[in-house]
Amino acid sequence: MKTYEQTERMLDKIVDDTPTELFYGLTGGVILSEKYKLHPNSTSRPLFIMGEYQRNTLGNCIVIYYGSFNIVHGYLSDDEYYEKLRHTFAHELRHHMEFRSGVKDLERFDDERFGRYVLGMDISEFHEPPIGQ
Repeated sequence: MKTYEQTERMLDKIVDDTPTELFYGLTGGVILSEKYKLHPNSTSRPLFIMGEYQRNTLGNCIVIYYGSFNIVHGYLSDDEYYEKLRHTFAHELRHHMEFRSGVKDLERFDDERFGRYVLGMDISEFHEPPIGQ
């Protein structure tokens, strides 16, 4: 298991290593929530939400769920955990970039992935499409 502080340091490094131009319009910044979050339509096979891109009247932000992360990935080595965290952050940042440009490729991918989950399929190896595909 990783502590909240370990995860916070890792996420801070990931954010610091990201070009600042990509944060334009992300007025709420990047938030590390202590909570875990299940998909609202999760079945008997729990589907944890690792992160979310949120848009509301207070602004746009990326939320990473430490609780979900630790439940699903807490057993990994520090390097593997960091890569999962980096991937989740990049996924949510891509949602932000696609929102800014009016593209919905990643939303469609997430919907398709959830559809496979509902059908009982293994979604662990179902990877998101490259940018611009």
